[in-house]
Amino acid sequence: MRKRWVVGLAVVAAAIGTGVAIKVGKGASAVPASAAMAANVPGAKADEASLDFTPAEAARPVSLALPQVVEFSGALVAPNTAMVRAKATGTLLTLDVQEGQRVKAGDLLGRIDVSDLASHVAERNANLAAVRTTLAQAQRMHDSNVGLANDKFISPIALDNSKSQLDSARAQVAAAEAALDSARIALRDASLVAPISGIVSKRYVVAGEKVTAEQQVVTIVDLHLLELAGTVGTQDVARLAAGMPVTLRIEGVDKPLTGKLARIAPAAEAGTRSIGVAVQLPNPSETLRAGQYAVAQVQIGDATPRLTVPIGAISSASGQEYVWTVESGKLLRRTVTTGRRDPVRDRAEVLEGLSADVPVLGARFDNLREGAKARIVAVATAATPKPLPPAIATTSTH
Repeated sequence: MRKRWVVGLAVVAAAIGTGVAIKVGKGASAVPASAAMAANVPGAKADEASLDFTPAEAARPVSLALPQVVEFSGALVAPNTAMVRAKATGTLLTLDVQEGQRVKAGDLLGRIDVSDLASHVAERNANLAAVRTTLAQAQRMHDSNVGLANDKFISPIALDNSKSQLDSARAQVAAAEAALDSARIALRDASLVAPISGIVSKRYVVAGEKVTAEQQVVTIVDLHLLELAGTVGTQDVARLAAGMPVTLRIEGVDKPLTGKLARIAPAAEAGTRSIGVAVQLPNPSETLRAGQYAVAQVQIGDATPRLTVPIGAISSASGQEYVWTVESGKLLRRTVTTGRRDPVRDRAEVLEGLSADVPVLGARFDNLREGAKARIVAVATAATPKPLPPAIATTSTH
């Protein structure tokens, strides 16, 4: 009896080893042993489930005219800014404006002790009076000598000498008048006056301090016109021109604003391949302030149809960009070269690596495997994977 069991086990083992079909019960189909073993292995291709993607998740590339956007950023500045400086040395008696106060051109901002300047003006006045007296005397002397010369009582040389004295007196009067004007200007400039209308942005001194000539006293800013100074690459500057509209997104402002490209520098900055540009932004209500950070975008039109995919379809690894496609029932990973991008329409240009008739996954999915079974279905099923959230996708790309 024991020998029969041993023989039976040997026969079964031989049948399994040689792949002989075994019937288990009545009506059971014959299955090769190798296939039966493969079916019990998790993830085996023989029983691999197909991933289902909807048309919204896997769509063919679209040909679009894709405008280019040149972007740069920086802080807003007020080009109409005036620095009020002391024009004379003296003690600051009063400074009648505060930071944030609005002033008009010609308003008196403060006073400096100008007693020295006042004495200089008085001295120049006295000197002018003295030389004018000398001039009057020289004029009378010369007139008298002219009569005497006509009557032959004096020589022509004496007449010439009186004429020289008269000319010298006239020059002295002119010099005294110029000195008096200079003293009066110094006295006038010593009274601090606003050169432009605007808002006092900063005070540098307080009343009672000793100030010197050309020392900063206050800064006045006119906010009616602001500018954004930025830089663009030399490869983009050829597409820009003064007067082009510019869209500005400013921190703290919900809606974008429109300015214009005012100036383009004639040469690149030393040591870089960047060229300076300036954007003007009218600010009639003065709601914006100098120093606010802004991002400027200049849109350049495009009449050429370009092969585009959703920006979310593009991933990056090891410095190479790629997309996932569904071809012949399988997932394939294709390396691509991209060009322009339009964030507004969420499209990116594909220059190489993709044809127009191949469906592309428009979002990023986790744990995709090249060669896995895939198909496009009309309605999502249980086999439809969930895309990664946009925030995670953006982080993984860049």
